[in-house]
Amino acid sequence: MNLLWLLLGGIFTAVEYLISSLLMMITIIGIPFGIQTLKLAGLALWPFGKEVRSGQRSGGCLYVLMNILWIFLGGIWICLSHLVFGAILCITIIGIPFGLQHFKLAALALSPFGKDIVTV
Repeated sequence: MNLLWLLLGGIFTAVEYLISSLLMMITIIGIPFGIQTLKLAGLALWPFGKEVRSGQRSGGCLYVLMNILWIFLGGIWICLSHLVFGAILCITIIGIPFGLQHFKLAALALSPFGKDIVTV
């Protein structure tokens, strides 16, 4: 499934995340946001067999503040785009697994700080 994901658009999503991550890391203030975008790129590259879980310190004040900044600086648009792609893919039976992966990416795109990606 991961190979089909790559061939049907996953590689483009991962490259977009990688480019935006590198652009964010140009400034010192953007480095934490760039690291989170790298997390999204890794999941977008190979999403099947991975799960997003809350980290041990995910309820900390810094994580909450960074997630709020993330939402206002573009996280909401990334989340909405994954929700739209997921809904479109879930129309067909064949696209349901790919749509579910977009929903997983949407959840991570909404609040990436304090989340860990683990292999199941």
